[in-house]
Amino acid sequence: MVKMKRFAGLLVLSACFMSAQGLASSGGVKLEKSGIDPDNIKSLQRGAANFMNYCSGCHSAQYVRYKTIGRDLEISEEMLIDNLMFNADQTFDTIQASMPATDAARWYGTAPPDLSLLARAKGTDHIFNFLKGFYVSADSPTGVDNLVREGTSMPHVLWELQGYQNAIFVEHKNVDGSVTRVFEGFEQLTLGQMDSEDYDEFVRDTVNFLAYVAEPIRSIRRKLGVWVLMFLTFFLIIANMLKKQIWKDVK
Repeated sequence: MVKMKRFAGLLVLSACFMSAQGLASSGGVKLEKSGIDPDNIKSLQRGAANFMNYCSGCHSAQYVRYKTIGRDLEISEEMLIDNLMFNADQTFDTIQASMPATDAARWYGTAPPDLSLLARAKGTDHIFNFLKGFYVSADSPTGVDNLVREGTSMPHVLWELQGYQNAIFVEHKNVDGSVTRVFEGFEQLTLGQMDSEDYDEFVRDTVNFLAYVAEPIRSIRRKLGVWVLMFLTFFLIIANMLKKQIWKDVK
């Protein structure tokens, strides 16, 4: 009983620690749910186009091949070559950044990371809020900072779509005399090409594609899992009937 209590206590402590880590990773900001649909092929197709047009200039996704994307997202080879393969020669190639890593590191202070496993490492909610969380900051070399990841070196590459916004913070004095800065909301400074709903949908499609890139075999795994469960259920029924037949004369 004592060991069980200790084990339960460790589980609670671990859960609290993981929650604290998640809160810290988002800068103490409550993350809005991304609401992605990994089974929505149209959304994934739009997300692939978004990624190649706005992200692949700096970021790679070197663990997925164009051929795999075309097969899974129902994109013909012709459309794949004409609309998505900007810096690749063959559909068997992986997604590589157009910008050399050395130049990116010199311009931004750090080389942009590969985004293949970003959705698994950070979660889709984190990415969704990050892409929506840029705000004007005079202290940043790029002119913007990010609510989810303060001090980011990434510029706001989607500013034409979202426009520029200002983050409103309110300072609260604590009992010990320290001051806590609390985020209150965004104030739109300049309009973008999209309204807020369209921009949310754009970001959601992009995050959906990143979630797919992080696990391209997800749909196959889920379908295989259904067949495995069906087989186990059928086998359980047969085994139970066989057991009753064998033991029917035993009293």
